[in-house]
Amino acid sequence: MRIRTMLSMAVCAATALTGGTAVAAPGNAPADTAGSTAGTTTVREDFNGDGYQDVVVGATAAAVNGQPYAGYVTIAYGSAGGLGPARTTTIDQTTPGVPGDPAEGSLFGFRLVPADLDHDGLTDLAVYTNESLPELNNWGSVVVLWGRAGGLTGEGAVRIPGPESGDMGNNLIAGDFNGDGDTDLMMAHGWGDGSLEQRSVLYGPFKRSGEPAREQRVTMFSSDNFMSNPAVGDFNGDGIDDLCTFYSWEEHSEGGQVWLGTPDGLSTTSTSLPSGASPTVGDFDGDGKDDLAVRVVPNGIYEDFPTDPGTVKIYYGTASGLGTKRTATLTQDTAGVPGVSETGDQFGARLSAGDVTGDGYDDLAVGVPFEALGSVKGAGAVVLLKGGSGGLTGTGAKSFHQDTTGMPGAAESGDHFGGSVRLLDIDGDGKADLTAGAPDENLEAIADGGAVWSLRGGSAGLTTAGASAFNPLDVGAPVVTKARFGLNLGGENGHGLYTG
Repeated sequence: MRIRTMLSMAVCAATALTGGTAVAAPGNAPADTAGSTAGTTTVREDFNGDGYQDVVVGATAAAVNGQPYAGYVTIAYGSAGGLGPARTTTIDQTTPGVPGDPAEGSLFGFRLVPADLDHDGLTDLAVYTNESLPELNNWGSVVVLWGRAGGLTGEGAVRIPGPESGDMGNNLIAGDFNGDGDTDLMMAHGWGDGSLEQRSVLYGPFKRSGEPAREQRVTMFSSDNFMSNPAVGDFNGDGIDDLCTFYSWEEHSEGGQVWLGTPDGLSTTSTSLPSGASPTVGDFDGDGKDDLAVRVVPNGIYEDFPTDPGTVKIYYGTASGLGTKRTATLTQDTAGVPGVSETGDQFGARLSAGDVTGDGYDDLAVGVPFEALGSVKGAGAVVLLKGGSGGLTGTGAKSFHQDTTGMPGAAESGDHFGGSVRLLDIDGDGKADLTAGAPDENLEAIADGGAVWSLRGGSAGLTTAGASAFNPLDVGAPVVTKARFGLNLGGENGHGLYTG
């Protein structure tokens, strides 16, 4: 029996593809949660203010300055021509202005939360790192890289002020929990009055020192479990973001809770929700209320994920919030869904929502990173499920992988294509495009260097016409083995893959 502490989960995710704590998109991110604005093409993740959404790629397993698992992030800037290696910036803790130094196990970028924290109209990036700060007697920090016209740099970067002791930054996620138009952050922020069961909502706007306007502490779980997998969306359609939290103890899932946002801030009471992993949020039926998609925890046991064929469940939003009266369940055996449910495929290991066709309904990208292509085991794939007035179904679903016609590269055993997925409108045409990672792609002599692919959205869905790919060699990032470039993406709902 494995004891799943927050620290061990973070380290395992980087070193052995073992399950890490998932993270969903922030409340003002346009793919995995529509937040208080239903529809995914109206809200930006635009760090340089040029009108195109940008993608952040994490390589948190990479060694930096000889320090294993120190980590770095690469920002790929959108344009009318899509993504390309020439429009990228790589940042780590050696970058001038970024607080701290590379250290073994820091996992810089383990969580990547894009959000306009200072309300200046430019998206900022909150970066969680697992670094130890002995001077504060705590572990973990959140570094803010401020958006600017020229793009993200280390200039002016700050740590959000931390507590005098305890955990800092776990479960980091953004949303507008009081509906005032300023972005707030929910995270672990120390132990406060000594309670290990609390999380803090830090309300915006944030000062350039990293200080929030105010803090609200909420008791969110008991001492008998750990929080994982938060998600944010406006589930009751009142214009204020709500929060979903999920829990585990040892290898067992322990259910979820829904916390409604109010004009006074996040509610301190919650309603129950079944367990789920890899949560993502979108308006799949176009009714103005956000819906929640989760990967079902097989048998309620996280350790059963490696042999799991994979099941995705949808909980539809209502005027009273999320509930269990209207749901949908999809697998690779659902009519219209490509493939067949097979042991260990892990359909739904990663999820991302966005309107790929521009029809007003969010679609769902489903990572299937352990899908075999013929005899090629663990090559991986991404399935796109289409939204509509009745919600998500298998009708019109399509699968994409490295052997799909028009895709760069070729499928190889253990690439794990679909190990990260993100839907963002990076070319500004009003249709979401897919970024997908293959964190274990080998690069020449570099084992598990990793790479990401970009596919454009269109009225018929995703297309491989003009598809592109890039890797650490292309963008001038540190060239090291097992960097696992693309293991996570900015605003995505997870980090790491379950392999046993």
